[in-house]
Amino acid sequence: MSEYQPGVCNIGRDERRKRRTLGAVSFLAAAAYVGVVLGTGRPAGLLLGSFPLLFGGFVGVVQDRMGFCAGFGALARYDLSGSGGGAGSVAEEEAVKQDRIKAFQVVAVAAAAAVLATMAVYGVGAAL
Repeated sequence: MSEYQPGVCNIGRDERRKRRTLGAVSFLAAAAYVGVVLGTGRPAGLLLGSFPLLFGGFVGVVQDRMGFCAGFGALARYDLSGSGGGAGSVAEEEAVKQDRIKAFQVVAVAAAAAVLATMAVYGVGAAL
């Protein structure tokens, strides 16, 4: 998609790739953290520390899949420059409102997924 759509699309191909990459790196960091906790016999409660890394991973993946950056949405910005569109600020009040609602949805979906994943990591790790 190469044009800004309020509450639907505010990032282009290049920005999506950045978020996908950062999400993958965050998931790898979470896996490494869990591996260290389990591999060194640390208390299972430390597995809860994987939450911020999992949250970061899910934020990146959700933003990529939705084509919508929560940060840009909250700041009333868009960047479609990697997809043939432009970059800039959102001035229309209704568009800003739609973007902020979508930004909240992105963060909420990522947080819910991270909570579930953290619970799964803790449950499996505590059972080992």
